[in-house]
Amino acid sequence: MPNSDGLSVVRNEDSAWCALYTRHQHEKAVAEMLEAKGLEVFLPLYDSIRRWKDRSKMLSLPLFPCYVFVRGAGNRRLQVVSTPGVHMILSHGERLATVPEEEIEAIRRTLAGSLRVEPHPFLKVGERVRVTRGTLEGVEGILVRKKNLFRLILSVSMLSQSVAVEIDACDVEPVGPRESVGVLPAVQLARAG
Repeated sequence: MPNSDGLSVVRNEDSAWCALYTRHQHEKAVAEMLEAKGLEVFLPLYDSIRRWKDRSKMLSLPLFPCYVFVRGAGNRRLQVVSTPGVHMILSHGERLATVPEEEIEAIRRTLAGSLRVEPHPFLKVGERVRVTRGTLEGVEGILVRKKNLFRLILSVSMLSQSVAVEIDACDVEPVGPRESVGVLPAVQLARAG
């Protein structure tokens, strides 16, 4: 049964995928040590070119920084959490939080394909976002979904009107709650003048 985090709590923790929270930049070492202990480990990686003044280098980086997936941690918790670099196994109280097999498989299939894969901020429908590139760069609005398309909702609060524009979800990033700019509602503005 999935919860709001996309994690599930299942009875058979021994065969389920769990997520480990690791020290920053220790994901590969943790994965290697857990594999050496006989655990099934999944560390999704993507290639990224890093440029310096004098050179460029292709690096293989974790798709989910500070996280490693492991199967079978339920009956080997002590072995897992005592591994150097592991902070904790994600859980709900005393029960391990498990990642659905379908989500792990979807990530595996994505990585096996020929398309470019990279991390992206988690976006929820209804969340306030800012456009990061294109003609709308810097514009903020609310992200909504209509069928298979994402749309950016732009509103004129004073008129209580909104417009929607189709947008690629890769071209937006989440922003904090909108800050008050001290605009008075039209009725109060008329009385103030």
